[in-house]
Amino acid sequence: MSENRNPTDPARPVRYAVVGLGWFAQVAVLPAFENARESSRLAALVSGDAKKLAELGERWGVPEERRVGYDGYDELLRSGEVDAVYIVLPNHLHREYTVRAARAGVHVLCEKPMAVTEEECRSMIQACEEAGVKLMIAYRLHFEPANLEAAEIVRSGRIGEPRLYEAVFANRVTKPDDIRLGPVEKGGGTVWDIGIYCINAARYLFRSEPEEVVALSARGEDPRFAECDETTGAVLRFPGERLAVFTSTFGTADRDLFRVLGTEGEIVVEPAFQFNQALRHRLTVGDETSEREFEKRDQVAPEILHFSRCIREDRAPEPDGHEGQADVRIIQAIYRSGRERRAIRLAAVRGVSYPDTDQEAELPAPGEQELVETEAP
Repeated sequence: MSENRNPTDPARPVRYAVVGLGWFAQVAVLPAFENARESSRLAALVSGDAKKLAELGERWGVPEERRVGYDGYDELLRSGEVDAVYIVLPNHLHREYTVRAARAGVHVLCEKPMAVTEEECRSMIQACEEAGVKLMIAYRLHFEPANLEAAEIVRSGRIGEPRLYEAVFANRVTKPDDIRLGPVEKGGGTVWDIGIYCINAARYLFRSEPEEVVALSARGEDPRFAECDETTGAVLRFPGERLAVFTSTFGTADRDLFRVLGTEGEIVVEPAFQFNQALRHRLTVGDETSEREFEKRDQVAPEILHFSRCIREDRAPEPDGHEGQADVRIIQAIYRSGRERRAIRLAAVRGVSYPDTDQEAELPAPGEQELVETEAP
C-alpha cells in the first residue's frame, strides 16, 4: 500500500468509494457521509449509469475523474485515491467486488446479506485476511438505540428468562421487475431481503446461535413470485430450548415488529427494522406497561464512523465477516428446510460477537433526496 493511502493517518479522513447507486445508496448511504465527515469522506462513485454518476457526483462533490463505471473499478482501486469501498450492489455480486477490493489492499464495508452462500462468505473473509484489510458487514441496527436497548432489557433480566421470540417483516412488492423478486440462488426472495433482519435480531437478543431450523415457503399463483417465495415462515431452536419464530413476506400490507416473551414480561418493538421512521418500545413487566419512542435517526453514518475508527486504530469491526456468515448459513438452511420439508440441524459456530449498547449512536436523520434513475421500492 502506497504511503499516501495510509488509512491510519489521523490527520485525514478515510476515503470511500460507494459501489452501486441504487435507491438505498441514494437515500441513506450517500447522505450519511455528511454526518460521518469527522473521519470519513465520500471520494468516489462506481455505477453503470452515466446519469447517476454525473448528477450524484455533482450533488455530493465527487470529482469527475473519480466517477467511474464498473469497468473502471479495478483501476480506481489501484489509483491510491480510495482507502475503503462501501458495496451496495445486488446480493450475488458482493463476493466478487469484495475480493477484488481486498486484493488491491482496499478495506471493505459490504451491505447485507454478506453473500448468497457460506462458501462465498468464507472466500470474502479469507481474501480480506490474506490482504490485511478490514471487512465489515453493514448491519445498521447494531448501532441503533431502540434495538440495542431492547437487547439490553432482555439481557438485564427485566422480563425474566427470555423464552420466545416472535417477529414479522412484511414489505409488499408490487413491481414485477423488482430485483428482490429474482431467483433465490442469486439472493432474491423474502428471507435474503427482509427475513435477515428477523434472524439477526433473534441472535443478538438471545445472544446465541440456533441449533435447528424448520421452515416453509409459499408463493401461490402470482407470476411476480415465479422465481422466489412470496412468504416464508421459520422456527429456530436456540440453546436452552428457546424458540424464535418469524415470517417474512412480500405479499401483504407493510408491517415490521418483534417481541421477546420472558417469564416475567415482554418487550415489543414496533416498528422494529425501519431506517426512515421512528421506532417504538412497549415494555410490560408484571402488570405495568410503559412505552417509549426513538425518533428517526441516521442509521448508516454510525456504521461508517465505526468502520473508519477500526481502520485508523487497527481494530476488528463489529459486525464482521463471521457475523455475516452466521446469518447466511441460517438463510440457506431455511430455504433448504422448505424445499426438503424437514428440520435442518446447524453445526456449532465460533467467533461470532454480538452488539452492545456502547455501539449506540444518535445522529440526525438525512433529509429527503431527489432520486436519479431509480425508484423507491
